[in-house]
Amino acid sequence: MRDLDETDRELLRLLLEDGRAAYNELADAVGLSPPAVSDRIDRLRELGVIERFTVDVDRSRLREGTRLAVTLGAVPGETATVREALADVTGVEYVFATADGRLFVVGTFPDADVESTLSPALSTGAIERVDVSPLAAADWHPALGDATLGLECVECGNSVTVEGVSATIDGERYEFCCASCQARFEDRYEAFSEGA
Repeated sequence: MRDLDETDRELLRLLLEDGRAAYNELADAVGLSPPAVSDRIDRLRELGVIERFTVDVDRSRLREGTRLAVTLGAVPGETATVREALADVTGVEYVFATADGRLFVVGTFPDADVESTLSPALSTGAIERVDVSPLAAADWHPALGDATLGLECVECGNSVTVEGVSATIDGERYEFCCASCQARFEDRYEAFSEGA
């Protein structure tokens, strides 16, 4: 599979609506057998189109602190450092990074204590500014539209088309635009592995 067909897109739409949908329900909806649906979903996961199945929790039904939107202004070139520091912070649900070095953080903060909760990020020294706003509502409307597969060759960076190839090396899947790129990559990988 080098591109998404309408059946793939419909499966993705159905999974966006309900990530726990049973394969037999999905199969009925798209006119395939459950094993065929399973194969397609496995391929979409291998390609990285589907990263995980998750739960969308309605935070308004829980009491655990104050839900806030926090904008962090990072020192130029340091957004990755701040994102890493936020990765394991309890209560942080989303981190969005912009090209201009700002990070938008949405989370639930005990006693509205942003400073203590975000201390791993603040202690990096990479934050220039912090703006906090109470979050009144949050809506999530994932949409797929007519998306197509956008794989890049790991060797040359060109788009992987239907002529592309893939290889699994040491448990990691790689996509290539052609067999020549695959051979060059595998040769370098082997040489690197031998030298390590």
